[in-house]
Amino acid sequence: MTWWRELVLQTFFNVWAHKLRSALTMFGVAWGIASIIFMMGIGDGFKIGYRQSMYTLGTDIVILWGGRTRAQAGDQRAGKPVTLNIADVRAIQSECYLVAQVTPEMNRPLKVVSPHNSGLFPTHGVAPVYQQIRSMELADGRPISEGDEHEQRTVCVLGQEVKKQLFGDRPAVGAQVRIQDIPFIVIAELRKKDQNNSYNGFDGNKILIPYSTMARHFPDSRPFVGIGALDNIIFTPRSADLHEEALRQVKVVLGRRHGFEPTDDGALWAWDTVKSARMVSGIYQSMQIFLAFVAVITLGLGGLGVMNIMLVAVAERTREIGIKKAIGATPGHILAEFFLEALLLTFASGAVGVLFAWAVCSAVSHLPLPTMFAGLPISIWTGLLAFGTLVLVGIASAIYPARRASLLTPVEALRHE
Repeated sequence: MTWWRELVLQTFFNVWAHKLRSALTMFGVAWGIASIIFMMGIGDGFKIGYRQSMYTLGTDIVILWGGRTRAQAGDQRAGKPVTLNIADVRAIQSECYLVAQVTPEMNRPLKVVSPHNSGLFPTHGVAPVYQQIRSMELADGRPISEGDEHEQRTVCVLGQEVKKQLFGDRPAVGAQVRIQDIPFIVIAELRKKDQNNSYNGFDGNKILIPYSTMARHFPDSRPFVGIGALDNIIFTPRSADLHEEALRQVKVVLGRRHGFEPTDDGALWAWDTVKSARMVSGIYQSMQIFLAFVAVITLGLGGLGVMNIMLVAVAERTREIGIKKAIGATPGHILAEFFLEALLLTFASGAVGVLFAWAVCSAVSHLPLPTMFAGLPISIWTGLLAFGTLVLVGIASAIYPARRASLLTPVEALRHE
């Protein structure tokens, strides 16, 4: 223990004796380890930000629109329009066991009048589950219920922008509005969303009413579309991993009902948010790997700096090594001394780099940030990668100079000027 204590004290003394040189060497390693954390944090920040952005659109949802067939199916001509309807929703509910939840959606721009103001707003007839799968939160009131849907109640939920225009700072819940001269009771107000994507408008600008109420009072007025026509259908798979199988199952059911092949890509237009999220996540993952590789190279260059400085130290202390060997120091002792000195430089600078990176990442994460960027989070995997790379660089930069010092013979070392 006394030998190791002396060795550690000697190592600290040697580093302190060359403070400026040691500090400049440590800067390279510190910046390299900080770069790894920054690059990994940037990648994670974009991935988390995109996931949060997609969450505002919906939770693992698939949105379907009717299209036109591109291929002939049986006696059905190509180019036939496919119009989705409420019976399709019921068929999906009863036949598609991989679908967890499904909702119709029918929207119209309708005139809405409150006691204080009026305007033309997109009004959406939806099933109660729509509010859940579209990640809608309420600022006040209650959501549309199954009872509202079953009894075709004239109730509505206002987006925050609609509420602001119709009521200003006045309370809206419990008040009456008139939609196309039909009285509706406001049952809730949506909480504001930081939304940067949509498929039919931002939620804050919408009014939600039960689908059954929409179908009764404001049916589709277009000719030849049929009773119960919908603008789109939204469903969620039982799990994100089953989204492709669930979509194929839905296409089989709708293809049978509307007379097209399930493989006909033109018959249905689908926005699979799970697939989109995974594709973008893969892009960010590739970017993160590239950035991490660049950061590892930077850290490797810092390690070369440590190796270079240690080789200079071996050259400067050659006579000292000869004297130590002449009075009984073993090659193992010399090896341990230089190896420990290189490790001290590497890990001390690594600790400085980690602390600097942590402080910067914490500061950035508390700043006002764009919607698609979640700051610079430091995950456990980032920490493990940084530590593992630091260990490898420390050992690689220490072992050659230390071995070179230990192999010097006393006679050769004492002759060195």
